Amino acid sequence: MPRVIDPGHGDAIGLDDLVDALDASAFDPRDAESLAALGPMLARLARNRTFLADLVIAELEDRCSGQAAGNAYGAQVFLLRPANGRYVLRANFWPARADAVVRASGTAPFFYDMPHDHNFSFLTVGYQGPGYWSDYYEYDVEALVGVAGEEAGLRFVERSRLEEGKVLLYRARHDMHVQLPPDSLSVSLNILAFDRAQPWRDQFRFDIAAGTIAEGLTTAPSEALVALAVHYGGEAGRGLASELALRHPAARMRVTALRALASCEEDRADRIAIFERGVDDPDRYVAHQARALVNP
Repeated sequence: MPRVIDPGHGDAIGLDDLVDALDASAFDPRDAESLAALGPMLARLARNRTFLADLVIAELEDRCSGQAAGNAYGAQVFLLRPANGRYVLRANFWPARADAVVRASGTAPFFYDMPHDHNFSFLTVGYQGPGYWSDYYEYDVEALVGVAGEEAGLRFVERSRLEEGKVLLYRARHDMHVQLPPDSLSVSLNILAFDRAQPWRDQFRFDIAAGTIAEGLTTAPSEALVALAVHYGGEAGRGLASELALRHPAARMRVTALRALASCEEDRADRIAIFERGVDDPDRYVAHQARALVNP
């Protein structure tokens, strides 16, 4: 399960104090241990009982112009600081199952009841309310190919909730949870590690009953462009896709490029010939997907 971090005993700080500390820190967003060291600073922000309400009121008075301009998340998230290449700061609102917003929109916008991991590490602290519940699991991503239907080796740890002042470190692609609504409206604060390679690391949804990967949840914007390039870019587009299929550092993009190239071929034998390019790829994910496409 996520690692419980000692919150320490420092006095409350403001949001700008936390930002200054993060910017002065040499923490590596790819290193969970480095991120964990920031837990006491996040806990000190959580001891500031007025900063978030002050920010929310200011946004409402300004017709939410700041959130509208920079917040790419849904209405559940109040963006505190946008991504700067190393981190994102945000507050999350967690309504109870009986609250009007959940009755109106369902649980999907809040990721409730959906077993999932994260492709980034992050710190979280309970800020207001009793806190959301989670059934926590662990798994070993290095043992997996990463395809739908694969046995995931999930290990159940416990059910617990994010109480006020409790600090947790969610480790990228290691901690998995089924998030459940809190008993009443709750708020958490996050420091999300961020780096440019993140869109190429898979996040998964799991099937708890079967113990398997249900699907991958991550798509990079450039993946959608490959199909456009091969269908409308002529020889240049197909040549670029061929290079991506062979040399792109992300396994998922290599498979995406193979699929795009094959989609241009009307003859089944020609499509298979394209997929066969990936059968001997050194990456297990590419090779597995290519073999499955050759022999559907």
